[in-house]
Amino acid sequence: MTSGPLSDFHGEGSVFAAWALRRAGVMLWLTSGMAVSAIVLLIGMLGLLCWLAFAGDAFGAAAGHFPGALAVLSQGEPPYTAEALFSAIVGTITVTLLMTLLVAPLGILVAVYLHVYARQHWYTDLVRIAIHNLAGVPSIIYGVFGLGFFVYWVGGGIDELFFSDSLPRATFGTPGILWAAITLALLTLPTVIVSIEEGLLRLPASLREGSFALGATRFETVVGVLLPATMTSVVTGVILAVARATGEVAPLMLVGVVKYAPSLPVSIEAPFIHLEQKFMHLGYLVYDLTLHAPAGNGRVALIAVVALSLVLVTMSLTTFAAVLRGRFRYQYAQEGLL
Repeated sequence: MTSGPLSDFHGEGSVFAAWALRRAGVMLWLTSGMAVSAIVLLIGMLGLLCWLAFAGDAFGAAAGHFPGALAVLSQGEPPYTAEALFSAIVGTITVTLLMTLLVAPLGILVAVYLHVYARQHWYTDLVRIAIHNLAGVPSIIYGVFGLGFFVYWVGGGIDELFFSDSLPRATFGTPGILWAAITLALLTLPTVIVSIEEGLLRLPASLREGSFALGATRFETVVGVLLPATMTSVVTGVILAVARATGEVAPLMLVGVVKYAPSLPVSIEAPFIHLEQKFMHLGYLVYDLTLHAPAGNGRVALIAVVALSLVLVTMSLTTFAAVLRGRFRYQYAQEGLL
């Protein structure tokens, strides 16, 4: 039987191994519990909204029921009509997609520059700290910045250069869907940058070294190796950005959203998206219904219908991005980049 220092070493090793297994088991149970809790919470929220909208006289006359909400949508006055609800859905999807088209390439450029091109000095650390701090800035501050910088300064300059014949009637120097999308892009940009840079940090150094050894330039390495390998992190950042931006209301109240827009911000004729036009948004419609809709039969059910539409739009956009991320992960795993 072995004794002495070697046996003590094996004894301590078995204790550490048992402790590591126990900790792994606890973390597994905690992770599973959090996942189940999130699913139960989501199902409960959707169930409550559906119950309020479809279950009938849920809370008596004060709450109303779906026929009441349907009557309001079909016979009510704007913005409490089916057409207004459809306009709000289109406006929400349009501004979110425009935001995604802006924030994804900008987030990639900033993250790649910080990770690959910038020298790691104190000022790059300061930039990273600033990016993390920007993620915690209240969204209404972005709305004030968007109103002052994009709407009045940039938009006013565009009007003076290209639409001077229309002045004093503003074309781009007034809140619109373009400025709303750019403001939301700035709001979600820190989240996307952090997600992409963390994905770049997780890549093994052998990928970059092997590319350089084969004679590739830094740009070719970034485009052909690093970005494909971190594409799942890019899509993850976009998912987080979409999930946050879809429900934001405060900044939009300053840069483009209105209670009622008589026309859609998109059309089947060129230029297809009217960037200067104001738009409706599901989040703002919920806010307006809650505070300003006339009390009566169907009001709470109507709020539930609009809120359910907002949740479904958010889930649809994030689910599409999650499926896209899964396809990227499978494709690049087959190519040996993951």
